[in-house]
Formats: sequence, structure tokens, C-alpha cells
Amino acid sequence: MNRLPVIETERLTLFVAGPGDAERCAQFNRDNAAFLAPWEPPMNPRSFDAEGVRADRIRAVDEALAGAAYSLAIVARGGGSDAPILGWCQFSNLIRGIFQACFLGYKLDRRSQGNGYMTEALAGAIEYMFREVRLHRIQANYMPHNQRSAAVLRRLGFTIEGTAKAYLFIGGAWRDHVLTSLVNPDPLFGSPG
Repeated sequence: MNRLPVIETERLTLFVAGPGDAERCAQFNRDNAAFLAPWEPPMNPRSFDAEGVRADRIRAVDEALAGAAYSLAIVARGGGSDAPILGWCQFSNLIRGIFQACFLGYKLDRRSQGNGYMTEALAGAIEYMFREVRLHRIQANYMPHNQRSAAVLRRLGFTIEGTAKAYLFIGGAWRDHVLTSLVNPDPLFGSPG
């Protein structure tokens, strides 16, 4: 890959937020730190100011250009360059060779819940990852009590593969996670080489 993706859905635009978007990213973090605390590791204090976020956004651009990871901000379609960030989806740890897979993580602004935004955003992003990045498999994991996340993955066709005990350290304890995956339905895509 040598260009940054911009993915359009009916209501949303997904893009790799760069260093110029650092303040919007920091604002999302400030607005959602308490809301997201039960579901993810504590945010680094530098995530709340633009200067602290800038280096992360430079790294995100570099990783996307290298095809190593895709950290996609979600905004309202047609919202302009200063539209607030509604959420994120992250395709990380891309492994090539005979695996051709990655991990998916996602989060949505507390005020944007219940509108179908995450399902819509992920559907567009997954199509991009399968067709353009040519992945064979996307893995996503969630805590068993996170029924909203389970519902999103179910709507997108992810299959439960099992449970990982004490999988991630979140909220001061090791938490079990349900392991799911989605395999590229097109056998022509995702083949090594």
C-alpha cells in the first residue's frame, strides 16, 4: 500500500487521522475516557492533549502506508475537516505469509451509541481490508458481558471460536474474552503471494 485509505459509507467517512487531526483525536479521548474505561485499558494521560497525540498519529500514518496497521477515525460523511470524531476502528498486527490476518478493535463516542454507526463503519472497513489489503481473516474479541459488541460482530457475520481465559488486563483485572473471526468470503482474495 502506498496511499492512505478513505472509506465512504452511506453516512460515514473513515480515514487515517494524521498529526493535523491531533486535537480532534484528543477531544474524543477526553469526552469518552470514563465511558470507555470498563472496556479498554486506561488511557495514557498524554492521550488527552494534542501534543501528546501527535506522535501517535504520525506513527498511525506510517503504519498504514507500510500496510502494517490501519487506525481509522470515523466521522459524519460530508462533515468537513473539523467534524468531530464519532469513533475508531483499528486493524492491527497484520500478519502476512500463510496467515493473512489481523486483529480488529473498535470504539464509539458515548453520544453516538444506538444509531448503527459502528456496524456501518465496520462493514465498509472490512470490505476494504478484504478487497484492497487482501486479508483472508479478521479476528475480533470482546468481554462476555459486552453485549453491544457481541451484537455488532454477530450482525457482521463473525463466528465465535471460543473463549480465552484471563486474556487482557482491563479495569484492574485479567478479563476473559470471547474470540471471534470473519473469513474473507471470496476465495480469490487473501491468498499468500
